[in-house]
Amino acid sequence: MAQELRLDKYLADMGKGTRSQIKEAIRKGRVRIGNEIVKKPETKVRIPEDMVLLDGEAVSYVELEYYMLNKPAGVVSATEDKKYKTVIDLIDERSRKDLFPVGRLDIDTEGLLLITNDGDMAHRLLSPKRHVDKIYHALCKGRVPETAAEAFAKGLLLPDGLLCLPAKLEILSHETNETGEPQTNVRLTIREGKFHQVKRMMEAVECPVLKLKRLSMGPLRLDPELKPGEYRKLNEEELELLKEIG
Repeated sequence: MAQELRLDKYLADMGKGTRSQIKEAIRKGRVRIGNEIVKKPETKVRIPEDMVLLDGEAVSYVELEYYMLNKPAGVVSATEDKKYKTVIDLIDERSRKDLFPVGRLDIDTEGLLLITNDGDMAHRLLSPKRHVDKIYHALCKGRVPETAAEAFAKGLLLPDGLLCLPAKLEILSHETNETGEPQTNVRLTIREGKFHQVKRMMEAVECPVLKLKRLSMGPLRLDPELKPGEYRKLNEEELELLKEIG
């Protein structure tokens, strides 16, 4: 069954201007539905049957969009910001004006971020009740002790009183920096997303995070072909896996 939408909302959803700008364009005869010029903003558009054209250019209606972004450092996980570039600013192929990041990564954190306008899916991924795994790679200062993995598995109690859910800490390698100071590469799997949680957990074992990257969120894995700042639309297989989160 066809969905019906006001013409001005149709064009506003597709980011063709503010509501007032769009209404003016319609009244000036710049918009057609099929071959007919329409001058009433409240005219109903039947989706997907009707073809809408603005200044002779077809405007297709996209209800939901899903993008995988490899978030770079220095960009904020927000829809708008007066000081910094946002993750939404990086999605220059977007059709919708109502995209948002699912969850937040700190400004200095890199890696997987899902950008969408699907509120239901975002809720399922972020709901504490569903315990969706999030996997991170971290380069930490110092030598992470082997005992830390056992403490994380039991549920780490942070100095501020927060008791974290059991998490999986894997010590990948030990190395030294250019000045000879020890560093440790770890992979951490958590099932919650408290404020600065990974950084706070590593600080609790006296190995603060130097660099952090999210590798996965539930069934969604960061595409290794995506460089920091690059993105792509989710494929059908990825969408189906996300939809299976109940």
